Amino acid sequence: MTGPGPQTPPVRILLCDDHVVVRAGLLALLGSEPDIEVVGEAGSGEEAVVLAARLTPDVVLMDLQLGEGIDGVEATRRIAADGTVHVLVLTTYDTDADITRAIEAGATGYLLKAERPEELFAAIRSAAQGRTTLSAPVASRVMARMRSPRPSLTDRERDILAQLSQGLGNRDIARALFISEATVKTHLGRIYDKLGVDTRAGAVSVAKEQRLLP
Repeated sequence: MTGPGPQTPPVRILLCDDHVVVRAGLLALLGSEPDIEVVGEAGSGEEAVVLAARLTPDVVLMDLQLGEGIDGVEATRRIAADGTVHVLVLTTYDTDADITRAIEAGATGYLLKAERPEELFAAIRSAAQGRTTLSAPVASRVMARMRSPRPSLTDRERDILAQLSQGLGNRDIARALFISEATVKTHLGRIYDKLGVDTRAGAVSVAKEQRLLP
């Protein structure tokens, strides 16, 4: 008789989230799966980069907003740079700008924290094999962006975006363009709607990605 074949080693996970309670919850949740092993925890982007290099996990489960220091996108970019460790984003943020930045940084997958545990487990296993996994809402947004034409901005909206990319506030933009602050706010609202974002940083990020800015 032949004995049982060799077992597949567990997927080795590094958790990165700046909330201790969230990490504790994920640790307990992932501990219920025999083929998933958490080998480390990081509370900041910098710590995640260091631990990923030291522990060489199969997958880093990465939040996007990490308080002070580098954010999850920059941490993802640094970790994914050599191609040996996969990064699976696990976040509450699903704006077009966040999704675009994370994927461009090298994230293997993008999952929302509202997903069921079974979906998280499956995404982790897929990420460990280098397969892309997106939450259904995220996949829908990606497909919608691919199908929609590049947004058309007016000359004035481009002017405001250019000022925005330099880090100017509404008052300074109004002074630079000789318009009122109220007019700046109105144009910003239209820019946000056209680009599918809700923050100034998001508007600049999407505008650069879609080559709407020089």
